[in-house]
Amino acid sequence: MFSLSVSANKSAKALNISRPVSNLLRLYSSSAEYDTVVIGGGPGGYVAAIKAAQLGQKTACIEMRSTLGGTCLNVGCIPSKSLLNNSHFYHQAKHDFKSRGIELSDVKLNLDQMLSEKEKSVTGLTKGIEFLFKKNKVDWIKGKGTFVNSNQVDVALNDGKNSSIKAKNFIIATGSVPTEIPGFEIDESQIVTSTGALSLKKVPKKMIVIGAGVIGLELGSVWSRLGAEVTAIEFMPEVGAGMDAEIA
Repeated sequence: MFSLSVSANKSAKALNISRPVSNLLRLYSSSAEYDTVVIGGGPGGYVAAIKAAQLGQKTACIEMRSTLGGTCLNVGCIPSKSLLNNSHFYHQAKHDFKSRGIELSDVKLNLDQMLSEKEKSVTGLTKGIEFLFKKNKVDWIKGKGTFVNSNQVDVALNDGKNSSIKAKNFIIATGSVPTEIPGFEIDESQIVTSTGALSLKKVPKKMIVIGAGVIGLELGSVWSRLGAEVTAIEFMPEVGAGMDAEIA
C-alpha cells in the first residue's frame, strides 16, 4: 500500500509548484453574484439589462462579441441601412439626377469610403450602449456562458480566463446564427452570409441571393445599385413572404 504522509506545504516546496499553481488559479477563474444576468448584448439583451439595473437590480450582461449591440447593430440592421442609404445616393447620382436637371460629369464609386462610413455609424452606436451600461452600472462580462444549473453560469472569457457567475434571475437573449446549407462551405469570400455581404471588398459582377426576405432584399438592393447583376432565389411563392401580403 502506498501512503502519502508529507504535508501540503512540503509537497509543494519539493515540487516547486505552489506559486505557479496559485497564480494559475487566480488567472483561470473568478466568481461573482448578481440579482439578474442577461445572456446576450443585442437589442433584447442590452435593453433588458439597463432596465433591470434602473429598477435596482445588481445586473450583468454576458456578451461574447467585442462590442455590444448584437447582430442588429454590428452586422445587421444598422450597417445594412447605412449601405442602403449611401448606395441609393450613388444610384440616384449615376442614373436619375440628369433627368431632374442635375448634371454630374464624373460619378465614381469609392467602396472603401462607403464601407468606412458604415463602420463609423456602427461604432458610434456601440459606444453609446457602452456609455449606457456604465451610466446604469451594468457589468459587461466579455465571454461565452454555459449553464451549470438554474442559478449558475460558467463563462469562458474572451481573454482566456474562466468566471463563475451566480444570479437569482437569468434572461436569455442570445439571438440566432445563419443557417448553413449542406455541401456549401461559407468562406465569407465567395459564399457569404449577410455578415460577409456587408463587407465585400469589391462589387461582384453577378450575385445570387438565397432568400428573398428582408435581409436578402436589402443586401441584394445594395449591390444591385452599386453595379452587380443580382438574382434572388426564394422557396416561398412570393418575394417578401414574411411581410404583409399586399406589400409582398
